[in-house]
Amino acid sequence: MSAFAPLLQSFFTERLFGQRRASVHTVAGYRDTFRLLLRFAATRAGTAPSDLDIGQIDAPLVSAFLDHLEHGRGNSVRTRNNRLAAVHSLFSYAALRHPEHAATIQRVLAIPAKRYEHNLVSYLTEAEVDVLLASPDRATWTGRRDHAMLVLTVQTGLRISELISLTISDVTLGTGANVHCLGKGRKERATPLTPLTVRVLRVWLAERGGLPPDPLFSTITGRPLSRDAVEHRLARHVATARVTCASLRSKQVGMHTLRHSAAMRLLESGTDVTVIALWLGHEHPSTTGRIYLHADMTQKQKAINRVTPPGTTPGRYRPSDTLLAFLDGL
Repeated sequence: MSAFAPLLQSFFTERLFGQRRASVHTVAGYRDTFRLLLRFAATRAGTAPSDLDIGQIDAPLVSAFLDHLEHGRGNSVRTRNNRLAAVHSLFSYAALRHPEHAATIQRVLAIPAKRYEHNLVSYLTEAEVDVLLASPDRATWTGRRDHAMLVLTVQTGLRISELISLTISDVTLGTGANVHCLGKGRKERATPLTPLTVRVLRVWLAERGGLPPDPLFSTITGRPLSRDAVEHRLARHVATARVTCASLRSKQVGMHTLRHSAAMRLLESGTDVTVIALWLGHEHPSTTGRIYLHADMTQKQKAINRVTPPGTTPGRYRPSDTLLAFLDGL
């Protein structure tokens, strides 16, 4: 018998913190995965999570847990696969420390990720962005904060995790105005700011006050905004914008939608995909091209316009046999 608790604890302290120097976002994602898994396994086994054995976290249980995420909690396939990736990472680590459980570990590692449809990204048009940016009530402190936050997000395409981590010192408004952030994979990047964004942020910082280490966008009490708080504020402003903008009523708008909108504005302006990848902090430019070129009908229409259609006449297929005609009609 090998206790699961020491394995999980050493996975976080030795592998994630010590060897990989994982980011706080990675650690938080793994933590949430194993919270859910331990509660699910403990309920199935009728024991406390700290008393579980490695052998009890086997492939059938992990598969049942993944089904529970999809059908019990209503998680997407993408979320399911992210949870499975965390479990795979733990069991790859366990294979080096507990060879006596090699069979169980290999069966868990053999659980495949689930395929899912890659939908076209949703983004906002210029008109929709203008209506959204006009929605916060700038007669209030929170409205002025939200307006500055939305302007920065739409222009830079920052992820929500990057946005809420910004401090006052991360913003440079003089020559070479930019915002500095630490993105996924601990990759630093500096994103240029347009004159409009600079003006908005200069006014906001004058009102915001504070010291360089303080959060750029904070609560009234001065604490950093949470992910849920930002999404909640955006949802309120989207609801306001939908009153006067009918096209927004058919769109699901989240903070990542604003990131997509920034990328599409760059693409439509003729910016090279490689530059957009650097702008967004993507690991590979191919990721950027796959996501945004597929969504941009303007680029596709330009491609069609450059192609000379073949000179041919329409025809109609006539089967030579009645049996073939029957099969063709199925």
